[in-house]
Amino acid sequence: MTTAERKRAAAQAAVEAVSEGATVGLGSGSTAAYAIDLLGDHDIRGVPTSFQARERALDAGIPVRSLDQVDGIDIAIDGADQVGPQALIKGGGAAHAREKVIDTLADELVIVVDPRKLTDTLDRPVPLEVLPAARTVVAETVADLGGEPTLRRASEKSGPVVTDNGNLLLDCDFGHIDAPKHLARQLADLPGVLEHGLFVEVADTVYIGRDDGVETQPR
Repeated sequence: MTTAERKRAAAQAAVEAVSEGATVGLGSGSTAAYAIDLLGDHDIRGVPTSFQARERALDAGIPVRSLDQVDGIDIAIDGADQVGPQALIKGGGAAHAREKVIDTLADELVIVVDPRKLTDTLDRPVPLEVLPAARTVVAETVADLGGEPTLRRASEKSGPVVTDNGNLLLDCDFGHIDAPKHLARQLADLPGVLEHGLFVEVADTVYIGRDDGVETQPR
């Protein structure tokens, strides 16, 4: 199977767990996009985590709602940049602040990935969404914590990536993250940080698209 086929298989398995009439958190990223497309054939309401997810949902014919228009979220389907035993790293698509709100509010969070995203120890840079005026101060504090912060640059235009919330992104390399919960607390306490990309103990199930089928890992 190709990587795209593995992603689609994981997304299909997650969609099969969605009940008709449910309110569904719609994640961002390439694997979550497959799930959004497949959900277009179901009677659901979608709460998108980004402008990208909203546009994809509308194209699929899914009625979209904002958080203040729903009583709750039954299930959220989202991707991840890296999946460890107790935590995830998200934010490669610059949407982790809204994703964290919706993913943590959902009664059930399902993560869909291909095997490349699995690891025993998280080691990808952790994205921080920061207020533009606080970028320098936050970068200095991250360095004090042992991280190497890099301002994320846009690939299709000059200058930095700007999030849907109008903020900047620092990708912070801490090497091997042996204590993600501890690091998550440290980053959450930094003034000027809107949200970090560590999602600790929030996933209920991980669907992994493999060559021989979809592996389901309860968390």
